[in-house]
Amino acid sequence: MPSIPLLNERLHAPYKIAALVEVLAEQGIAAADVLEGSGVTPEEIYDASVMTSVRQYATACRNAIELSCDPATPFKTGARLHLSAYGMYGYALMSCLSLRDYFKLGVKYHRLATPTLTIEWKEYPDRAVWSFPDAFISSPSRELGAFVIEQQFTQHVTHLQDVAGRSCPPMRAHFSYPAPAHAALYREYLGCECLFDQEECQLIYDSAILEQKPQLAHKLTSKLLQDMCDRLIGQTKISTGISGEVYQVLMSKPGHYPNMEGVAQALKMTSRTLRRRLEEEGTTFSAIADDVLSSLAQEYLRTTQMSTEDIAMLLGFSDGANFRRALKRWTGKGPRNLR
Repeated sequence: MPSIPLLNERLHAPYKIAALVEVLAEQGIAAADVLEGSGVTPEEIYDASVMTSVRQYATACRNAIELSCDPATPFKTGARLHLSAYGMYGYALMSCLSLRDYFKLGVKYHRLATPTLTIEWKEYPDRAVWSFPDAFISSPSRELGAFVIEQQFTQHVTHLQDVAGRSCPPMRAHFSYPAPAHAALYREYLGCECLFDQEECQLIYDSAILEQKPQLAHKLTSKLLQDMCDRLIGQTKISTGISGEVYQVLMSKPGHYPNMEGVAQALKMTSRTLRRRLEEEGTTFSAIADDVLSSLAQEYLRTTQMSTEDIAMLLGFSDGANFRRALKRWTGKGPRNLR
């Protein structure tokens, strides 16, 4: 399961916030009210140089829930979020060579898309399934969790239509919560049967679509844009705040991972100051260290033939069993699944 960025990392252009502000403006709600407490000003939402965090977008969503009387707000926001708003990530998806590649790349580069949820996809003989395994786990309220799911599902449908060049609705949509009073909106915006009280939140497509060629498919353009997305993902890890500096120190010498005191010394500050500054960014040293080890572990498993025990030793674990337990905690999967 690809990890989402730390909630306070300012990595993303404010296109999702802008779309939400636009939808609420049509309801007569002022941008300043939608943005209250987010740290984003109305002037910044169309500034290409401004970077925002997942937490800032979540703040705007919470405000929208309180301010809007229209239950269609998250659906309208998702329908407005076309792939062209997502920069290189969006263009990489639009130029891929098949809808199967689109599903794969959507997961691989999801970190670039202001991700409020993690996503997975699985292919079966008769269906392809988007899954949202952490829906409601990280949401502070059920209302915000449902709002995010409604917006996320609608933008998924919108994105596939952008890529395919035609309407390409799911066969079914599953939701892990009871049907709300506005359940009819789900079918209206998603264009498919919607089932509630299900085990997991999922979008289910006919696997027959996977071989179809996107309208803008181009082999060279696709390769160039994917290479650029790879570089952007690398840059997001090392370019933001004190969290990014800690990440960079930990990644600079794979196989040798200094403790908090060692990193603080490398950054020319006390460990107490480092802890305080990380808290101000909404994270901790242990969370970043886990992110580093998780990223390296998945990279080694996917791109090398090293044994699990060798990778465990390289990452500083005492044995393979401890490594496998950590991997399960980080990703929900074991070494074999990741490979």
